Amino acid sequence: MRIVQVDTFPLLYRNSKPYGDANGLKAYRSTYFIRLVTESGITGWGECSGWLPALECAFREQIIPYILGQDARLRTKIVQTIGSWHTRPASAVSMALTDIAARRAGQSVCGLWGGPLREQVPVYASFQSYTEDETWESVSLQRIEEALTKGFTRMKVKVGGKPLADDMRHIRALQSRFGRHIELALDANQSYDAAAACAWQPLIGKWDNWMWFEEPLPLHQWQPYAHCRQKLGIPISGGENVAEAKIFMNAVQQQAFDILQPDPVHVGDLDEYRGILQLARFAEIRVSPHTYDGALARCYALYAQACLKPWSKMEPDSIEPVEWDMMDNPFTSIVPLEAEQGMVRIPSGTGVGLDVDEELMRHYRWDGSRYW
Repeated sequence: MRIVQVDTFPLLYRNSKPYGDANGLKAYRSTYFIRLVTESGITGWGECSGWLPALECAFREQIIPYILGQDARLRTKIVQTIGSWHTRPASAVSMALTDIAARRAGQSVCGLWGGPLREQVPVYASFQSYTEDETWESVSLQRIEEALTKGFTRMKVKVGGKPLADDMRHIRALQSRFGRHIELALDANQSYDAAAACAWQPLIGKWDNWMWFEEPLPLHQWQPYAHCRQKLGIPISGGENVAEAKIFMNAVQQQAFDILQPDPVHVGDLDEYRGILQLARFAEIRVSPHTYDGALARCYALYAQACLKPWSKMEPDSIEPVEWDMMDNPFTSIVPLEAEQGMVRIPSGTGVGLDVDEELMRHYRWDGSRYW
C-alpha cells in the first residue's frame, strides 16, 4: 500500500462577470485537486482551496517528497504530519487517503464510516449577491427565481457589502416576492459589529421563514455573538474558516452559535471534521456544513451528513442542509453529483463513488501565470 505517485491539478476559472459578498467581488474561482496512487494501483482523490502558487509550492517542495513511499494505511500519521505544516493541503491528503481506504475495503466512503442513515441529504442554494453594476438587486432576485424553478426552497444570500439601507431594501424585496415559498438565510461574512447586526432585528421580526443569520460579527467575539443570539430572534451560525475542533468547542461553551458550519477543505483532517459534527450533536445544536470552495469537498460533507444521526429526536428523519453553490463555477461539474428538488441522492459506488472529469480539469488547469 505504498504511495508511488502524486498528481496535482491546480485549476483556475476567470469569471465572465465578477460577483461577490461583503469581502468584495470575485474575478476568478480556483481549486486544487490531488490524486494519490498506490503500488497496487488504487487511487484516491482529494481537494483543497487556497492561493494556487502557495499550494503548488507546498506540494512540490515538501508534501510530495514526504508522501511518496508512505504506507497509505497510516492515514492518521500522514495527515497529522502534513497538518502541522499546512492545514489546507492536509485536507486534500485526508480526502485522498480516505478514498483509498474505502476502495481497498470495497466500500463506499459512507460504508467506511459505518454506513449511511439516509439515502439523500437536503441542500440549500447559496448565492453571491453583489455584482459590479447598479442592477445587482434585480440580478439577485432573478437568480433566486431561477433556483426556485429548479426545486430549491432553501436559499442563502449575502448582506454586509452595501450600506444597511441598501441591503435591507434588497431583503424586503426578496421576502415580498418569494417569502411565502422559501426559507432564507442571511450571510454577512463577519462584516458588522453587534450594534449594526442588531439593527436588523425590526426587519427580521416581520417574517418567520428565516434559517439563520451567518457570521454577522468577526469570529472569536463570542460574547457579542451571544448577545446577538438573544437580541435578534434568529438562529446565529458560523465557523466556515475555523480549522480546529477546539475552537468550535470554545464557541459552543460561550453559547455563541445555534448552528456550526465547518468546511471540509478548511478543517485539515476529515476525522476532525466529523468530530466537529459529533461535537454539535453532543452539545445539542445544529450543524449545517459550509462547502462553497470545492465540489469534491462538498461530496465529503454530504457523505458525512448522510452518516450523522438526526439533530432532533422529535424529527427522526431530519438532517440539516449542506451548502450548494449556485454561482458561475465550472468546477462543480468535475464531480457528477446533482441536486433534484433541493435534495442530493448519495451514491453507493466504491470509494468516493464518482468519477472525476479529468478532461474538464485539463481544460481549466492553471498555467502558472498571474491571475490576481
